[in-house]
Amino acid sequence: MRFRNSVRILTDNFSNVYKMLLYRLVTGVIAFSLAYVILTVNLRVIVDSEQVEQIRRLLQEVGAAFASADAEYLQGFQAQFTAALKELAVLIGQHISSIVWAVVGLCALYLVSRFVNGLCVFAAGSVVNDRMHLFTHAKFSPAYFSLLGKALLYQIVYVPITFLYDVASVLLCWFFFFYLLSFLPLLAPLFLAVTGLVCLQALKLTVVSAWMPATIADGKTLKEAMKRSFGAKKGFAERFSTYLVCVYLIVIVNAIAGIFTLGSALLLTVPMSYLLLLCQQFVNYYEEERKKYFVSFHKIENAGDGTDVLGG
Repeated sequence: MRFRNSVRILTDNFSNVYKMLLYRLVTGVIAFSLAYVILTVNLRVIVDSEQVEQIRRLLQEVGAAFASADAEYLQGFQAQFTAALKELAVLIGQHISSIVWAVVGLCALYLVSRFVNGLCVFAAGSVVNDRMHLFTHAKFSPAYFSLLGKALLYQIVYVPITFLYDVASVLLCWFFFFYLLSFLPLLAPLFLAVTGLVCLQALKLTVVSAWMPATIADGKTLKEAMKRSFGAKKGFAERFSTYLVCVYLIVIVNAIAGIFTLGSALLLTVPMSYLLLLCQQFVNYYEEERKKYFVSFHKIENAGDGTDVLGG
């Protein structure tokens, strides 16, 4: 029922998908431009080197050799390509500091990007909360700027915690499924790794579920909201199972959108995924706090008991 209500609230707030899309397009263009500058400044000496050009030339020549069935060239290709790779490895060793700085710059840019996009999610959360609580169409921009202080404080704490959790999740799955179980056929570790990552993401969402809603809906301080979210044991299994379904659904929908529309549908499905998780957070919070909320104009939910209004 919680998942169903979240989907209904998502459709009722679907206009926010376009606002989040526009916001992410702007921040994405800026982030991509900065990433290009970071890579260009730090890696130009490698990318424009004679060693890289030699490898590119060898790949073009081997492609032509395959097309023309030039067996003589193919016999000597491996030795030439190995020698070219060794020369490139030497060049990379000479500029390892540039590569390190490029990686550090990209990681910092990723964190800043998550931080800035998180401000948009926080504002969307305020709009969703107003819709559920009062059934009003709150404006996105006023919500963004009026809650900017709270959103900044929330993101300063939330982004590093979740980033470290995500990194630890990837490393944990790699260690267990690709290192300890490396003797298994490749498909088995892949299956287990994907399953593990999905479960760990669902667990993260379950634990932080009440953090943002407690801040927005009840005006709790950051410390109070964190305590409410991390200490919530009641309804843990139901929250986890709902988020597990959400994460799998998001993966499937975005994979289908990416493959069958050559990525164009991702412009809608990605912000829609964030909004679905946001709606799920607020539904869980309202249900567990036994707060009334609008699912639609004709229906109010109160701790799981549907109440029809206006004769609907």
